[in-house]
Amino acid sequence: MSAPTHLVFTPLHASGPLHAALPLHAAVPSDVDVDDVVADVAQNGVSAPAADVPALVNVVADARERGIDLSVIVLDANPSRDTDLRDLATTVGESEGGTILVMSPDWMGSSSDSISRVQLETAQDRSFGDSSAAIADRFSHEIVQPGPPWALYTVLLVAIVAIAAAITFAVKWRRSPEPAVAEQVSEPSELAVGHAGSA
Repeated sequence: MSAPTHLVFTPLHASGPLHAALPLHAAVPSDVDVDDVVADVAQNGVSAPAADVPALVNVVADARERGIDLSVIVLDANPSRDTDLRDLATTVGESEGGTILVMSPDWMGSSSDSISRVQLETAQDRSFGDSSAAIADRFSHEIVQPGPPWALYTVLLVAIVAIAAAITFAVKWRRSPEPAVAEQVSEPSELAVGHAGSA
């Protein structure tokens, strides 16, 4: 299975997106047993502290019912570097595929073999909650919820402006011959009055 190509990470409490280059060598947190994590994920899509597992299993099941091959990993402590979360997602994704979300108390990282980097970044920036399950659930909905269609809005706005300009031009063009016609009508009348006066 080929390695996922879309990888991002975002601090959970960041005010804006944080971007990072694809790592040359994955460096997962030193205190994480990758084999155990992969085994947990293969079993029910979740690797997390026992208290978080039931709610996260429900989130994963709901996401998969909606066609999202989601797996969630929760660490009970922050790693030494935030990029380690992304690297862990990459490593697990190489084995399990799908979309992998990794969370620690302050950061999150993800990888996917089907979701674009832009969608992942947007989902991470918008994902928040009071529990790992709430954050994961928000993430799973955000990665499939389309953002505002700005391109379509722009096209519609340009079209509206063009139509308004065309209507304005047409109205002015239709009104412009009227004074000329009025002048042509008044000139013979004046001439007629002049002839009548001279008679």
